[in-house]
Amino acid sequence: MLLATVGSTAPFVGLLGTVWGIYHALTGIANAGQITIDKVSGPVGEALIMTAAGLAVAIPAVLGYNVFGRLIGRIEADLEGFARDLRELLVHPTVPRQEP
Repeated sequence: MLLATVGSTAPFVGLLGTVWGIYHALTGIANAGQITIDKVSGPVGEALIMTAAGLAVAIPAVLGYNVFGRLIGRIEADLEGFARDLRELLVHPTVPRQEP
């Protein structure tokens, strides 16, 4: 559950960082009164790093969730098979034959 939550929310956190960085870039431009590359590059660079960090967290979380989900599915199938076999053994016990 935690991996699924992290995997689904981390890109949005990265996107929030991107929007926040662009907002800071635009307010820097508005405060400076003129457009220069140094007013834009810093906040936009930080925003892109935040997006990359969100993806760096989300991708392994989703992969881990899928691996664990597949593993749990296999274990569950094995346990269901064992439960079926045990039920059959308890419901229809075999009586050992006596040899003459």
